[in-house]
Amino acid sequence: MTAPIPQSQQEHLLIVEDARGRRSVPLLAGQYSIGRDRSCDIHLSSQFVSRHHAVLTRQTRGDGTAFYRIADGDSQGRPSVNGLLINGRKITQHNLQNGDEVIFGPQVSAIYQSRIFPVRHNSDELPIPPVEDPFDITLIDPAMMSGDTEGASYQNYDFGGSSPHHDDL
Repeated sequence: MTAPIPQSQQEHLLIVEDARGRRSVPLLAGQYSIGRDRSCDIHLSSQFVSRHHAVLTRQTRGDGTAFYRIADGDSQGRPSVNGLLINGRKITQHNLQNGDEVIFGPQVSAIYQSRIFPVRHNSDELPIPPVEDPFDITLIDPAMMSGDTEGASYQNYDFGGSSPHHDDL
């Protein structure tokens, strides 16, 4: 009996914001330590978080998809000083879902993102984008909002050509 061919692959990210700014941390390993100690896998730059504030552990569902569980404290079970605020609630451990916000302390937070992509079997195929893309932006003409597509024009836009006021700039 052969193993089933995977139909999708997953991407897990932790978008961290702290004193160093905002950065994206791809989650690939089975476990991560999070805290201000330099030895932590995910270092948080803030004096308001514990040296070993939390642990992320990859878990697998029955359908084979993965997710990460976050638990307050270090790998020996010692809790952090501030604890974790997840989606506005103080929780000691939580199975993260796409979009969950974790607050470690003042001005130190993270957003968990998880996406599932179809697996490409032919390397010449273009990747299929996810169903919901938070960065997809559609630009429309305001005239289209009223249903007046005939009235949409570009007469108010300056494309760098000459205009009576162009010399005034």
